[in-house]
Amino acid sequence: MKRRVVVTGMGAITPVGLGVEAFWQSVKEGKTGFGPITKFDASAYKCHIAAEVKGFEGKNYMDAKAAKRMELFSQYAVAAAKESLEDAGLKMEEEDPYRVGCAIGSGIGSLQAIEREYKKLLEKGPGRINPLFVPLMIGNMAAGNVSIQFGLKGKSINSVTACATGTNTIGEAFRSIQYGEADVMAAGGTEACITPTGIAGFTALTALSTSDDPARCSLPFDKNRSGFVMGEGAAVVILEEYEHAKARGAKIYAEVAGYGSSCDAYHITSPEESGAGAAKAMTNAMEDARLKPEDICYVNAHGTGTHHNDLFETRAMKLAFGSHAKNLKINSTKSMIGHLLGAAGAIEFVVCVKELAEGFLHATAGYETPDEELDLDYCKEPVCGAFAYALSNSLGFGGHNASLVIRRMEREKE
Repeated sequence: MKRRVVVTGMGAITPVGLGVEAFWQSVKEGKTGFGPITKFDASAYKCHIAAEVKGFEGKNYMDAKAAKRMELFSQYAVAAAKESLEDAGLKMEEEDPYRVGCAIGSGIGSLQAIEREYKKLLEKGPGRINPLFVPLMIGNMAAGNVSIQFGLKGKSINSVTACATGTNTIGEAFRSIQYGEADVMAAGGTEACITPTGIAGFTALTALSTSDDPARCSLPFDKNRSGFVMGEGAAVVILEEYEHAKARGAKIYAEVAGYGSSCDAYHITSPEESGAGAAKAMTNAMEDARLKPEDICYVNAHGTGTHHNDLFETRAMKLAFGSHAKNLKINSTKSMIGHLLGAAGAIEFVVCVKELAEGFLHATAGYETPDEELDLDYCKEPVCGAFAYALSNSLGFGGHNASLVIRRMEREKE
């Protein structure tokens, strides 16, 4: 028997708020986090706008010495994990630490460390490289640092599936609890790639919007979309076996009902044109949750704002849901915070949980002009109502597709 898995804590560091409540309030108000790049001089670049995290200081979330031994992506992860563990009320001294694990991914790791140390190598020679360069840079150190900071001695993994990372890590943590490998998992994603090589690399792929208008730069599903806007931040959620959560009197936000994954096996950057691969991840997630397509009324789309993603994801939803696709409410959180790469799916998972709990679906900010083939309901305005389930999609370079089904938890009778 597969065990039930619930969400008991959440933490977030985002371009529109530090902490889940500040972030969620901004989402409800339709605030966007776009502005001129300040982390380096981008005047010579084609892309000048990003969604940067504002006001973050690692020392506010951890010991200052520990913060100095972490790159920004790891600091974001530790900060989000700290909030989620405190929110869950999890007391590690009362837990078996080998039953509490960690699944936090980063799509890239630290480009900052690579840029900084390579400059040293060229200018000063190999003897001047920081001895901690490798452990500072590698992507698994987000999970490693969270485990070290909070004493999580159980299964610790770092799924790297590009922009599907955050969804895959939560899905793999879900499976770990379902099948008894852990009772609790801190799960999510983190990214901090607003750097010269990050912006230049994605610009060279023609993936980034080159709009200089913060109000019209990230336009998922809109006919005038021109690419995604680079974001940064982290989200970590506490997943917990249902009976374990009940036994300690934890508040329960939602239940993870299903997880599906697939690969397009088609192209290193473009989704498969029919949407068949992404559709399979969605149908796998729904089948895992023992649901029919008609049971799902809301999809938090990957919705990057690139021509190919939005077109092919729309085709995928039509394949997965058939005629019911016309009844779906679909939105893209990236319309407000940009694309957080390996953290995107985790942030969007938090959004889904909050939306189900409050019966409020945010609008796709900036969506104005429908495209011919993109003829579904992309939430031009916020939607209020009772939604039992949310399906969250993430698609990554390499053809990675991942979907999660989240179920609203009804208040149980005392």
